Amino acid sequence: MSHIRTCFYPCSCPLYWHRQYGFTLLEVMVVVLIMGLIVGLVSVIVEPDERGLLNVESQRLAQLLDLAAAEARVSGTSLAWVADSSGYSFEQMTPDRGWVDVGNNDSLRARQLPAAITIGALLLENSLATGTMRVEFPAYGQTTAFTVHLHNDPARSEVSVSPVGIVKVVVYAGDTDDDI
Repeated sequence: MSHIRTCFYPCSCPLYWHRQYGFTLLEVMVVVLIMGLIVGLVSVIVEPDERGLLNVESQRLAQLLDLAAAEARVSGTSLAWVADSSGYSFEQMTPDRGWVDVGNNDSLRARQLPAAITIGALLLENSLATGTMRVEFPAYGQTTAFTVHLHNDPARSEVSVSPVGIVKVVVYAGDTDDDI
């Protein structure tokens, strides 16, 4: 006797269902759309715009200046921030050699700014600093109020430190003076 089943209604019998091979056009379009969105998001995350890059560097500088002021107070050793247009470093006062680069603190190492960003000016108590851009953080007492101007065409930012140690970052867009 044969074990072959016969069915009078092929549409309702699982023996006669046909398997679909491949994808429909709609499924392929949805996958391509999702991949395009992912590639777009990754490209935005990987390459920030000029204003975003300036904001990141301004925030980093603000945090490092705040760290240097705190480190000077905690360690009892005066520190200084020294800059030129393309980068900055931190120095510490030693009794025998004077001002030397901070070598034992990876956070306060010398840094180069990204190619498009420059330090435009340093204002010490609202007066333009002449000569070397340098701010000292004394071990005891208050820090001099100062403002560092960073530029990245067309955006610019200011990192301000008050005498009591309050650090403020303001980023300006393009040619306007509106806060962001």
